[in-house]
Amino acid sequence: MNNAWLDEIRWTEDGLVPVIAQQTGTGRVVMFAWMNREALALTAENGYAVYWSRSRNRLWRKGEESGNQQKIISIQLDCDEDVLLLEIEQHGGIACHTGRESCFYRTLENNVWKENLPVLKDPAEMYK
Repeated sequence: MNNAWLDEIRWTEDGLVPVIAQQTGTGRVVMFAWMNREALALTAENGYAVYWSRSRNRLWRKGEESGNQQKIISIQLDCDEDVLLLEIEQHGGIACHTGRESCFYRTLENNVWKENLPVLKDPAEMYK
């Protein structure tokens, strides 16, 4: 497989690129994460999101524990070639490890963070 397209990305000094995951159909941003070259190549090859976990210092196949995989619809590169946008189909309807549809579930209101999305599934049931 020719991976020359990976050379067109402006990777950080750590060899990463920021990635936004957006639900197909609704356009809702469900997640932000990072990818390295291997994660992006695997994502493109297999059609399911693979990220680089900075906290675990390893590849992270989205849904490997929870089952909430992200099927790739499209991969887009921004004009500065330093941010990726994934259009995804979120399996299970849950993108966040907190059991919510999106990782962006808090809104600033009167200088207080208010939760605006319900927990759809108890994380203890997803991560054993």
